[in-house]
Amino acid sequence: MTTATQSLIGASSTRVQNWNAINWREVEAHVQRLQLRIAKAIKSRCYGKAKSLQWLLTHSFYAKLLAVRRVTQNTGKNTPGVDRIIWNTPGQKLQAVTAMRRRGYSPQPLRRIYIPKKNGKLRPLGIPTMADRSQQALYLLALEPIADILADKNSYGFRPKRSTHDAIEQCFKALARKDAAQWVLEGDIKACFDKISHQWLLTNSMMDREILRKWLKAGYMEKDVFHNTDEGTPQGGIISPTLANITLDGLEAAIGKIARRRDKIHFIRYADDFVVTAASKEILENTVRPIIIAFLNERGLELSLEKTKITHINEGFDFLGFNVRKYGDKLLIKPAKKGIKAFLRDIQENIKRLCSAKVDSLIRVLNQKIRGWANYYRHCVAKKAFTHVDGHIFKFLWKWSRRRHPKKSKAWIKKKYYTQIGHRQWRFYSTVVIRKRQIIMPLILADSTPIRRHVKIRAEASPFDPDYKDYFIKRSNERNKTR
Repeated sequence: MTTATQSLIGASSTRVQNWNAINWREVEAHVQRLQLRIAKAIKSRCYGKAKSLQWLLTHSFYAKLLAVRRVTQNTGKNTPGVDRIIWNTPGQKLQAVTAMRRRGYSPQPLRRIYIPKKNGKLRPLGIPTMADRSQQALYLLALEPIADILADKNSYGFRPKRSTHDAIEQCFKALARKDAAQWVLEGDIKACFDKISHQWLLTNSMMDREILRKWLKAGYMEKDVFHNTDEGTPQGGIISPTLANITLDGLEAAIGKIARRRDKIHFIRYADDFVVTAASKEILENTVRPIIIAFLNERGLELSLEKTKITHINEGFDFLGFNVRKYGDKLLIKPAKKGIKAFLRDIQENIKRLCSAKVDSLIRVLNQKIRGWANYYRHCVAKKAFTHVDGHIFKFLWKWSRRRHPKKSKAWIKKKYYTQIGHRQWRFYSTVVIRKRQIIMPLILADSTPIRRHVKIRAEASPFDPDYKDYFIKRSNERNKTR
């Protein structure tokens, strides 16, 4: 192997003896350089060059290090596949890196588990083995730059540097003006991940087809019984969201071909959830919906006609946990009522679960949840919802404290659990000792979270595109200032 090729592929495995001593900045920078070159080749339509660079990346020792680090640090790191193996020690991780090979690779079946959905039903998840997860993470490093460069401009789910807030802000831009579209189609795809056509993916995904075919046909084990997989990508696989994005990319362009300026058609998608705006209900029913149905059918997917709704903006619609609705000529985006109820139910259940816990332990759990929920909604019209949530949490905790001390007076309970902080007298709190000092630890209030307008990412921007390097640096610096 030439010196030039070695520098592209990365360090030899013999140079890395200690997992904890790896220079991750160097590893990440090396892989990122290759990803940028892949994206540049795709932009220039040099597809052969992109394929060669993908080969280099998937054979790079540095890329293998990153892949193993990802699967051993994410939330599923302690969930094994059918082989019941997880990688905990530095030695196991290094051994996993050196064992990664394309030649002779054969994935094991997925382990089928079920998790509850919001509607009470169960969602099937396919859990690959750690070895298969690391292979998926490796090939994702080579596929993601291509998928991101070729993606729909207004696709925001499972893409780097994009979020639900970008999708919601695009809804605002499309619907806020007085002369904006009045009708919205809320799209729902039947079992999207489970129904994607294998043949379509194998034909249209720009990655190693033999490796992809093995993953798609690996099957799954449920109650010690093997099941074949003839369609779909498993929910639970690291690469599955990107494959689903690839399947749905092009829908915006398909709708855009028929869009006239006066039709006011806008398309916003987050993963398999999407909305389409238009000037009239007839455009959505007779023009847009047939195009969506034909587009999905080609990929083995089906639009759920029962769950797909066409709504007037004055009635409003829920999207990604937000409610988008016009009140007269003013568009307001608020936390959806369903989300508020679900959050309060979760808080109430945690308070009941921690009925006998120490007060500081209860506050730590609740603070984490309140902070996360409030930060998610801090970019919309949420002040009233925050105050509503704080009021209900106060009632839950007062009830909790009365049950904890049924024979004590209200004044005694107030003195024990509540204090004045600033102008607020009824702040639930505990005291903790930090460095031999007693510190007051209060329950945070949702309505103390400042409301700040989210600045949407540019529709055409990609972190893999060198032309937007300065843009993302500036965007990152501005976001850090507002935190």
